[in-house]
Amino acid sequence: MESSSYYKIILCVLYLGVHQTWSSPPTWSGLRAGFSFNPFTAFEYLPRTQGEMEDAGWVQDTHVGCDVEGTMFSGNRYMLNGDTAIMILLDKNGFIAGIQAGIPKTTDYPRKQNEKYHTFLEEVDKWVITIYFVEPATICTTGRSQSQFDSQGTGTLLAIQNGPSSSHLMRIPLRESQVTSQTAFVEGKCFFWMGMHYWYNLTRDMSCDEVFPVFLLYDEKELVAFGWSFNPNFQDSYRWEHPTPWVFSKFMKEPPLCLNETVTTLHVYMTDSPRSIYC
Repeated sequence: MESSSYYKIILCVLYLGVHQTWSSPPTWSGLRAGFSFNPFTAFEYLPRTQGEMEDAGWVQDTHVGCDVEGTMFSGNRYMLNGDTAIMILLDKNGFIAGIQAGIPKTTDYPRKQNEKYHTFLEEVDKWVITIYFVEPATICTTGRSQSQFDSQGTGTLLAIQNGPSSSHLMRIPLRESQVTSQTAFVEGKCFFWMGMHYWYNLTRDMSCDEVFPVFLLYDEKELVAFGWSFNPNFQDSYRWEHPTPWVFSKFMKEPPLCLNETVTTLHVYMTDSPRSIYC
C-alpha cells in the first residue's frame, strides 16, 4: 500500500471517531437531585423506572398521564409523599422521560416571568415547570424499550417546555461549545460538584422578573446537569436549596443587582457521580 493511501485511511478513521463522539449524545448514567455538603442529604437518588418508583414508594398522579384527556404534558407523573418539588415523568413503558417542579401559589411569582418565557403551566394548586430527557412525541406513543434504556441511560436530550403542550420546546445544546453560539445562555462560573454554570441572557441591570428559571451545568464540555432557579424563598419542601446573596458571585460572573435576597434552587444531575465533577 502506498504511504499516501495509508495516511488517508488513518485520517478517515480518526475523523469518523471524532465525528461519532461529538455527534452522539452523552450517556447519562443516573438521576440525582440536590447539592449539599451534608453527606446525608446531598445528591438524592431518584428512580428512573416504574419498578424502582413503586419499590421506593412513589405514587402515580392520576391527574396527569398519557391516558388523561386534556393533559398539558407528555408522560405519567409520579411523586413521593406528595412532594411537588420533584415530580418524575415516565413514558408509557415505565422508563424515565422527564422531570417537573411544582411551586406553590403563595406569591405573584411567576406571573410576570411567565409573560416573557412561558415556562410555567398553571394547575389548580401549583405552577409547574417541565424538562424532557427524550423526544416528547415518543413518550406516550412508542416509549422506550428496555434495551434502549440500557444503552441510552436517562435520555438523549434536554428540552424545556415553554408553551401549553409538549410540542413547545426550548432545546438545550448537549455540548458546551454550542451553548453561546446557539442560545442566549451566557457563561457563569465553575463550582466543584456542580460544573460550569450558564445563565439565560443574564445581565447586571436586568429585572428579577426576567431571570430565567433554569440554569445549565457542563462538565468536561458536556451537559451533565441543570438547576431550577426561582426568585421567592420557598419553604414547602426539604429538597429546596436556599442560596443567599453572598454566594451568587460563585456561580455568576456579574450577578444581577436585583438578586439581593435568598432564592430557591434545586440541582438536578443526569449522572450517578456528581462528586466526580471538578473544575
